[in-house]
Amino acid sequence: MSAVRIGPYTLPNQLILAPMAGVTDSPFRQLCRRLGAGLVVSEMVTSDVSLWHTRKSRQRLIHSGDPEPRSVQIAGGDAQMLADAARANVELGAQIIDINMGCPAKKVCNKAAGSALMKDEALVAEILSSVVQAVDVPVTLKIRTGWDRANKNGVTVAKIAEQAGIQALSVHGRTRADLYTGEAEYDTIAAIKQAVSIPVFANGDIDSPQKAKAVLDATGADALLIGRAAQGRPWIFREIEHYLRTGEQLPGPKLYEVEHILLGHLAELHAFYGDVMGVRIARKHVGWYLATLPGEREFRSEFNRLEHKDAQCAMVRQFFAERHNEGEGVAA
Repeated sequence: MSAVRIGPYTLPNQLILAPMAGVTDSPFRQLCRRLGAGLVVSEMVTSDVSLWHTRKSRQRLIHSGDPEPRSVQIAGGDAQMLADAARANVELGAQIIDINMGCPAKKVCNKAAGSALMKDEALVAEILSSVVQAVDVPVTLKIRTGWDRANKNGVTVAKIAEQAGIQALSVHGRTRADLYTGEAEYDTIAAIKQAVSIPVFANGDIDSPQKAKAVLDATGADALLIGRAAQGRPWIFREIEHYLRTGEQLPGPKLYEVEHILLGHLAELHAFYGDVMGVRIARKHVGWYLATLPGEREFRSEFNRLEHKDAQCAMVRQFFAERHNEGEGVAA
């Protein structure tokens, strides 16, 4: 595996945790890094600095415990605001600024941000140049393959990015119109990799070690972004890293290790968000962890009614104790 460089930083491997709003918070980033991710990226932060005083925004901004290099993703459609946001994030400790032109969410796209920007190539050029000139740290960019299947301008946008001084490019193998449906395609990512000399990272539907290898082979990408497949399965980074390095499949974690990882994650969520929010946010994570285990549905309907962190931890322990007694040793 060749080394992946972003500006002055050399990543320990080719695996990057993709930024996901409401998921890649500080506890999850730190957990994925411990379990084998070479780089983790913050949740998307609005470029409107005036909104940063909200608790939600404060929790999305950089935290001192974050693993380095600290990469923060910003979103918006105004070049000056994005430049200001990049500067402010660097002052808060960001070491890499990532610009989002890949999010298809209506909330983001209606304001001509995220992947909606790909429609306006002149604005793309203006934004990228403004942000690159505003900060002394590497700026990276996340895009999709195009606006819709008839307008796959990913190669053009990639060339604009390289000319503007973008130091690495992540490409999700879908268009804005595809949202998250259908299968990601990798031909456009391969074409983008051929068209530019900056590092290109492939993203979309990478959910197993075998798929990771296939996508690297198909695209020639320098690294991979893994998003949804890491939800409830943060050890996927360790499994992919081992497979890419050795060609061998690492056995899945034993149930007792899943329990240990999950309880640790819960403790960090409760500590980070406080009891009320922590309990609420823990619900979705626990659902993801247990999704493939028998009895999960009944457990979840009861678990989601719990209002206290100690009750959550006790119920998780009980769930695993019952599985151990039934002799189920390995998670999916």
